[in-house]
Amino acid sequence: MPTPLVVSDVAKSFTMHLRDGVTLPVVAGVSFSIRAGECAVLGGPSGAGKSSILKMLYGNYAVDEGQIIVQHADGLIDLATASPRTVLAVRRQTIGYVSQFLRTVPRVSALDVVAEPLVERGEDREGARAKARALLARLNLPEKLWALPPATFSGGEQQRVNIARGFITHHPVLLLDEPTASLDARNRDVVIALIAEKKAAGVALLGIFHDHDVREAVADRIIDVTTFAAGKRAA
Repeated sequence: MPTPLVVSDVAKSFTMHLRDGVTLPVVAGVSFSIRAGECAVLGGPSGAGKSSILKMLYGNYAVDEGQIIVQHADGLIDLATASPRTVLAVRRQTIGYVSQFLRTVPRVSALDVVAEPLVERGEDREGARAKARALLARLNLPEKLWALPPATFSGGEQQRVNIARGFITHHPVLLLDEPTASLDARNRDVVIALIAEKKAAGVALLGIFHDHDVREAVADRIIDVTTFAAGKRAA
């Protein structure tokens, strides 16, 4: 599908239950589409709602209104109204996500953390581990760490495991939430190259990058999130 992700008039607010149920509007009227083979970047200041948009697209946050249409299997799914089981299926097969933080099961090795998404999709475990080794080596994670649980790693080391886990699959859509935030220049360049390869393979990417140089290197288009500010639209 040339446009595997279409977002139409999506709105999100949060209810502050500890403050007498006050409603805090975040974004409204969020509308854009992502084409296969492009990397679009959400732009705007901190607090504008960029991470909230990514979390709605991945199903971590419920949507107040609007549609999030994704091409999944042989049909179209509206993630705004999809069942939890459908959302999980979309995550396994269609939408990948690299967050700012690595959340893993304790005592599981870095190698198996990276290989796990392929195993969940039915790939042979040893084949998945071979691909995981190649990615960890490319991201300059020392081989002596591969058999250790990432909870013992530094922030930058954990993020490299996180990136390898997110890039190892061939999801048609890939969401990136500050993937280079904890990386040095050498590994930022690796991520830029990985993004270029995903684009060449026809993946639709949507990301947040506060690093200006990385953003300039990967962005085909900037989506200005300030135009979706809920307060601005209400005014």
